[in-house]
Amino acid sequence: MISVTGQSNPLPMSPYLNRIKPWVSVICTSFNQEAYVEQALQSVVDQHYPNVELIVIDNGSSDQSAKRIERFVQKHPVVRFIKNPTNRGLNQAFNQGLALASGRYVIDLAADDVLLPNRIARQADLFEQLAGPYAVVFSNAAYIDEHGNQTAFHYAVDAEGRARFKVPSGDVFKNVLESHFICTPTMMMRRDVLNELGGYDETLSFEDFDFWVRSSRLYHYAYLDEVLTQKRRLPNSMQAQVIMPGNQLLSSSLTVCYKAFERCNHPAEYKALAGRVRQFIRKAFYAEQFDLALEFGQLLQRMDSPGALTSLILSLSRLHLPVNKLYRRYLKWNHPHQPAYQPAKLV
Repeated sequence: MISVTGQSNPLPMSPYLNRIKPWVSVICTSFNQEAYVEQALQSVVDQHYPNVELIVIDNGSSDQSAKRIERFVQKHPVVRFIKNPTNRGLNQAFNQGLALASGRYVIDLAADDVLLPNRIARQADLFEQLAGPYAVVFSNAAYIDEHGNQTAFHYAVDAEGRARFKVPSGDVFKNVLESHFICTPTMMMRRDVLNELGGYDETLSFEDFDFWVRSSRLYHYAYLDEVLTQKRRLPNSMQAQVIMPGNQLLSSSLTVCYKAFERCNHPAEYKALAGRVRQFIRKAFYAEQFDLALEFGQLLQRMDSPGALTSLILSLSRLHLPVNKLYRRYLKWNHPHQPAYQPAKLV
């Protein structure tokens, strides 16, 4: 039996263990990742697991990504390759792969990330032992730079490589409202749940927050306390884009926040969402998307009073102050290599 560390008690396990290893579909979406895509694909081929289906979508790359994928497919003809003539957006590209997937479980792999060799085996084995409505198994990750050098862990680890604090597991709906605590590329998802939800929402600019909101309201998540993925941080990453004026990520976030609002059932959940909306108000302000900040403010007022600081930011948003360049300088100077997630309190 695989133990799930990082929890106060073991997660419930099914008494009926499937002796046949289930198939796992890895859907790799690539856009202008010629420097990294072959390493990402090779990390799938190198898995210590027998039943892996690899589906690759090049999403209208303008560099040599498609040629490198084609070269890889020549060596591994079982790989399924879709070449989009134009960029159809991350969510639609993933859904193309999902429509072809046949595995019981699915991994969404970015073409610049790397799966460690035992990643699929560890997560699939845990999934097969879980009892109850579990839709996602996720884990820790190491962050690497463009050269492959490790810079941080998603969850800070101790000397044995275990998370230094309790990572949420089980019913995580309130947790996903509070913070971006899951490292997205570490997730293994049930394909039937993805299909039940209609895949990723193709009207949005990103997938994770929306998927978390919709799936965690209905299903549980299990945390496996191991570093099983290398997540590459690049200067043009989504985390960097969200602070840029004109980005579409924040407007998608507003849409997802309304979805979350409709799914909240308890005062604690509304409070958690209100805190997250306050964060988005600040982000919209710093990105000089002032009207959007005010729209977030309207949603906040349906749950809670803004408070003094948020009220000030909303008031400043009406003045359209040029704050973005100053904010980006501050971020570049202040802790550029901090881990993505820090708990409010160590447990």
